[in-house]
Order: sequence, then C-alpha cells, then structure tokens
Amino acid sequence: MNAPARANAPLLIQPHAPGRQDPALLEEFSELARSAGATVVGTVTARVETPNAAYYIGTGKLEEVQSACEATGADLVLVNHLLTPGQERNLEKALKRRVVDRTGLILDIFAQRAATHEGKLQVELAQLKHWATRLVRGWTHLERQRGGAIGLRGPGETQLELDKRMLQKRLESLQARLEKVEVQRTQMRRARIRNEVPRVALVGYTNAGKSTLFNALTGSGVYADDRLFATLDPTVRRVDGVAPLVLSDTVGFVRDLPHELVAAFRSTLAEAREADLLLHVIDAADELRDERIGQVDRVLDEIGAGDIPQVLVFNKIDRIEGALPRLDPEVEGRERVWLSARDGLGLDLLRDLLIRRFAERRFTGELRLAPDQGRLRARLHAAGAVRSEQSDESGWLLTLDLPWAAAERLAAEPGGHPLHALLLVAPGAPTYNPDTD
Repeated sequence: MNAPARANAPLLIQPHAPGRQDPALLEEFSELARSAGATVVGTVTARVETPNAAYYIGTGKLEEVQSACEATGADLVLVNHLLTPGQERNLEKALKRRVVDRTGLILDIFAQRAATHEGKLQVELAQLKHWATRLVRGWTHLERQRGGAIGLRGPGETQLELDKRMLQKRLESLQARLEKVEVQRTQMRRARIRNEVPRVALVGYTNAGKSTLFNALTGSGVYADDRLFATLDPTVRRVDGVAPLVLSDTVGFVRDLPHELVAAFRSTLAEAREADLLLHVIDAADELRDERIGQVDRVLDEIGAGDIPQVLVFNKIDRIEGALPRLDPEVEGRERVWLSARDGLGLDLLRDLLIRRFAERRFTGELRLAPDQGRLRARLHAAGAVRSEQSDESGWLLTLDLPWAAAERLAAEPGGHPLHALLLVAPGAPTYNPDTD
C-alpha cells in the first residue's frame, strides 16, 4: 500500500563508489536536509561505479527509488551529488517528483539563512548561476518542434531565449551591486589595516559553534543555533576587553561546498584570507573532528588563507564527560584551547592567549605635550591612539594605546620627538631602534 504524499518529505539518495560506503556522508546529508526544514522519510544508497548518463544512478536502482518514493509518500528526492541538468530532468520525469542535487539543497539553505542585503545578493547570484543551465524545464509545455529549419522553431524556444536574456541581465545587475558592496567592505578592511588593529577571524566546519564563541568574546547578539549554516553573513566586532582587535565571524565550511557559493561569498571569505590570526573552531565532541579539521584546512588553502597562523579551538567540551578547559602547547605550529563557549568554560584561556599574541605589539603609556605641540596631539587623535586626555596651562597629558609600528611612524614624523623620547625609555619595545630614527 502506498503512503500518502507529504509536504517537504524527501527521500535521500546517497551514491557511493564500489566498496567505499561512508555512513558519515549520509548522516551529514540528512542533517543538511533537516536544516532546510525537511523531514526525511527514507534513504536509498546507490552503488555507482560508472555514472549513468541519463539518470546518474542505474536503471535498476531507479526502480528501487520509485518503489521507495511510493512506499514512503516522499514528495521530493534529494541526491547527495552534483547532477547534470539532463540527469535532473530525466529523474524528475521518471520519478514524477521534484529532484534536487546537493548543490541545489545547499543553495536553498543559504537562501533561507541570508539576512543582510549583501548576503541575499550573494545567494541570489549563486542560485541564478546554478539555475542558468536548468531553465529549459520551465518551458517544455510551450515547445513544439525543435528543428533548425526556418519556420519550425516553437514558441518555447523563443521564450527560453527571452528568459535567458532576462537572467543574464539580472546576473550582471547583481554582480555590479555586489562589486559596490565589496568596495565598501574593502574600504572598511583597509581602514582597519591602516589603523593596524589586529584582525582575528573565526573559521571552522559548519555547526562547530563559531557564532556562540563570537557572542561570548564580543558580547554581541549574533544569531546562533545548533544546525548547519545557522549564520551566513560576515560580522565584525571589536574586542576591547582583550586588546584592541577586531573579530570576524565567517560562513561555516562543509565538504564539497559548491563552487558557485565559494565565488559568491568571496567577501565573507576575504575576512579569513586577510586576518592576522585564525581561530579554527572545532566541535570537540564530533567523532569526525580530525577529518573536519582537514576539510577546513583544504578550503583555507583554496582561498589563499592556508599560511595564516592558527589556533585550534576545541569547542563544546560540555558534551564530553569529564572534559576540562585547558591550553595545550603548540603541535605542528598550532596551539590548542579546549573550552565551552555556551557555558563560558575556558574563555579566559582563550582571552589570555589573544593577549599574549597581540598585547606585546602595542604601546601604552602617558605622554606630556606642550601647548606648541598641538600637531602631534592632532595626529595621535586621528590615529585613534588617545584613550584619555587632561589639559592645563602647561599643555596636555595624553594616555596612549596604539600599535608599536604606528607609534614608531608618528615618532619619526616632523614634530614627533616627544613620542620618540618616550619610546626610547619604554619597556618591552619589540621593534623600536633609536639608531635608525
């Protein structure tokens, strides 16, 4: 007896090579489906040695999928692989149900999650690029003859050509708007570089707890949830409690992330690519955490961020019985912090590590300026280096906090000799050399 069809109730197809069936792949794909708001009603594994040109899976397996759809009442079929437009169309005709491949599913999740103007533009651009080769499905009801002779072109082909032109115009419009947003974001990023504020980026496999850790370190209210791709949009906040540095939360990685998304979310990934330090957040309770670390490292290599210093942050130790916060020494150049961002366990260890990494790069102290040294005072204010100021008839007393490199540069400028003299006697100067100034 066939089960009645249900809404958002997909049947999952998990292809695998001969002798290489991996349950983790199906588990992650099921989680992707649930993150999209679906209720999985069944799964079918399909051994694929040589992909079928028409259906990707073999015709015998196709019959099994048909029977499973009818038995479970599935109204949708999700395939954990990239399908060609032809394979997708043929599967839909044979199964009489909508078919979505892995890329289409991830794009759907991204479309649900994008909240900012930039994020929505990025998702729409990625979707349109993915759909561009699949437009023919929408106009088959208008087709007549497809011959190349004059007078035999059906209106469906005419409509398809019109639709492609409209889509191309929309793609060009989205690309132009995103380029403007990228210019604005680049200007903001350059301003941070000019001010020499250290930049730290959170990276990691999706659902590792990056946004929860971001909120814990910055006191922000960025949306966080226990599901894949809970947040997409790049968020940057200042972390004044640790040191004057900025922390950015980036989109989570996942295996086989569609190329359309990597291209569309280039501004998000740039926060990781241009950071001074990466906090690589890992779900400590994940049995596949070592594999996840390798997958994230591969994506970082792809976007040009593979050489940036990393700290491995093993999050969610609250899910491991008996686990305690700790800081491990460097292994292959990466320190390891074990913590629970949700419960606040071990956050002090991470803060201390950040202070150790960045505090020594800054100069803090008091500087007395005479009334005729207003130019240096103005330059220090413009650099954002003045934390407090007192004035009297003898001039100004400034409390300074600025990067050593910026202090050296200001000290070398005309009129910078008071700061020069202060740097000469300041303890712990890492790079200042009076013989060269």
